[in-house]
Amino acid sequence: MIDPRSLGIGTAAFKRDPFPVYARLQAEAPAIRIPLDMPLAREAVLLTRHDDVAALLKDARFSKDRANAGPTAGAPPAFVRKLFAPLMNGMLDKDDPDHARLRRLVQTAFTPQRVEQMTDRIGALSEALLDRLEGRRTFDLIADFALPLPVAVIADMLGVPEQDRAKFVRWSNTLIDGAQSPVTMLMGIPRILAFVRYIRAMMARRRMDPGDDLTSDLVRAQDAGEALSDDELVSMIVLLLTAGHETTTNLIGNGMLALLQDAEQYQRLRTEPRHVDGAVEELLRFASPVEMSTFRYAREDMEIAGLSVRKGEAVLGVIAAANRDARQFVDPDRLDIARDPNRHLTFGMGGHYCLGAALARLEGRIALPALLTRFPRLRLAQAPAQLNWRPQLVLRGLKALPVKTG
Repeated sequence: MIDPRSLGIGTAAFKRDPFPVYARLQAEAPAIRIPLDMPLAREAVLLTRHDDVAALLKDARFSKDRANAGPTAGAPPAFVRKLFAPLMNGMLDKDDPDHARLRRLVQTAFTPQRVEQMTDRIGALSEALLDRLEGRRTFDLIADFALPLPVAVIADMLGVPEQDRAKFVRWSNTLIDGAQSPVTMLMGIPRILAFVRYIRAMMARRRMDPGDDLTSDLVRAQDAGEALSDDELVSMIVLLLTAGHETTTNLIGNGMLALLQDAEQYQRLRTEPRHVDGAVEELLRFASPVEMSTFRYAREDMEIAGLSVRKGEAVLGVIAAANRDARQFVDPDRLDIARDPNRHLTFGMGGHYCLGAALARLEGRIALPALLTRFPRLRLAQAPAQLNWRPQLVLRGLKALPVKTG
């Protein structure tokens, strides 16, 4: 019998290697109710099998908006709702038609065709970052490459000045890490409020002096009569700035850690660049930069994988577990950059499919070969067991990845 209280899901220690636990859950308790010490949820049902997670992501019986699941879903404390109102009105937490309305305002900026036009810019940013690392015997792959690359890309898209980018990374970290417990949330309030003030000031500047950036486009859309409140606009920009770099940072960081522990696949990618598209897909599956779906709330009583789920309950699909499910993938714990088919769930499914999927894929396709070409003998400077992981529920990423260049 698995004790849900003993799992430690979301802790830094658990993040090091969650996959044996997930395999056990798939075999013994594919749907399990676990306690949470989070401001927005005290418990949730976890789903770990691929088919169950895929179904959850598309199932109309689940709501992304807690209010639409009925009063039994509960609600955050009143002070939390008031304090974070500007951040709780985004498309990530909306059902249609509100979700579709908000997504429509930004989706054209993230189509595969529009994203491909950024190829040269992303390539130039990658090379510039690698130029700074030339001649160094060691560096932190996260702080020196995996983080600043997608930060620069999304900041360019939204018009964030270069001198302000370090601040918004700190604010983004606070926003994500602060959601893990009431204590971290309270500690992070000053930074989160500063983040909101910064976004409001940026919106005001764009209203007076619009530019060629996505923030200006959103402000113009609001001024032109689109049904977009100020809080929705703030939440949209915060979401784009935060989600716009976190997944790619984790893709590059987790992916390089996986490659550095598999010399055969590392050399295969380095010497056979035709595999780069497959490598990105396999690292999205194998290294799981996104560990969980965001919360869904049951609109009705139901049964999933033998567990009775109550109306209003929070449910999480464990994407990292689904991506290693032997029922879907042959030899799922083996890294294979030529794996085909590869129906991973990292970017979700259905109406909430990740808006930035094409951008993250492009950044990975450019960044990984550039890194391996510049530093063909890259190796770990620290044992994998000693690496520090960020304690988060939804994302899975390293705090740092020290490497040696030769």
